[in-house]
Parts: sequence; structure tokens; C-alpha cells
Amino acid sequence: MRTLAALLVAAAPIAAAAAAPAAGYLPSTPDLGKAEAQCRPGETGPAVLVLAVGLKDREGRMKAELYPANEEDFLADDNVLIMAGKTFRRVEIPVPPSGPVQLCIRLPGPGQYALVLLHDRDSNRKFGLSTDGIGFSNNPKLGLSKPKADAVRFTAGSGLTPVTVRMNYRHGLFGFGPLKN
Repeated sequence: MRTLAALLVAAAPIAAAAAAPAAGYLPSTPDLGKAEAQCRPGETGPAVLVLAVGLKDREGRMKAELYPANEEDFLADDNVLIMAGKTFRRVEIPVPPSGPVQLCIRLPGPGQYALVLLHDRDSNRKFGLSTDGIGFSNNPKLGLSKPKADAVRFTAGSGLTPVTVRMNYRHGLFGFGPLKN
């Protein structure tokens, strides 16, 4: 019983980071930020081209969410950010059966941003601690709390900015990290 309780305590911050966009006093709206985020065919920017690496499998959907790169707004409720006129973008795609897994997100302009990428393996739009994957821009090592905005901050230019995100999945009772090859 102590082991299960310890697992829940240790994993709670990772689950909270994944669920943070849905947390808060307003319900998360799955389509918020999507219209502004969709890259156009032949997109030249400003945009971020996210390459997901280290996926557990080719099941489900990928969801990328873009936030302002500061502690107050990183992983804040999507409704609150949009109502305050702050940057929030969301792109979802089915995981392709083969080839690179890429998502393109249009940006409001060059600047500093923070990105979270979810591998929703069962496509239920909820983070499953034991099944789903999560990754962040700059690929910080995941510990017992969500990463700081400084650790995931990246700078986007006026064109296409490539960002590679290594996915993390639960390992054993307490671990959360990239898959071992």
C-alpha cells in the first residue's frame, strides 16, 4: 500500500503538468487555439515545426500546445490565456502509421515560447499517467514537479523554427523518462 501511495505522490506533478491546460475554474475547450495554430500549405512562418521522437508506438493522437514562456502562463488554463489576450495555440494530429511525426504551429510572431507535446495513445483527450507520453521543448529531465518555463523556453524566428521533442513515458513505479533503446 505504501508503494502505491508513493507512486501517486511521485507521479502527481507529471500528471498535473499534463492536465494543467484543463485545470482551473473554467473547463478546457478542446478546440481553443486551433484556428490560429493551423499552418497553411507551404507555411513560411513565423511557425514552429515540432518533430516528435521516441514514441512508444504509432497509436492515438499527438497534441502540441504553445504557451507564453513565463511561469505565470506556462501550462495555464487555455480559456484564461485566450480571454487575457495571451498566446495559446493547439494542434492535434493522428499519429501517422510511418515516417516522421511532425506538427506545425503558426506563431503570432517571433519571440520566446514554451511547448508541451502529448502522445494521447488511446485518443481520449485525457492524460493517462500509465499509458500516455509527454514531452517539452528543450527536453528537460522530468523530475517530481513540472518543468520550469525557463527550462522549456525556446526562441522562434520569423521563419520556420524546428524543435525536436523527445517523448517521456512512465517507467516502473517511480520513473518517467524517454524509452530505453
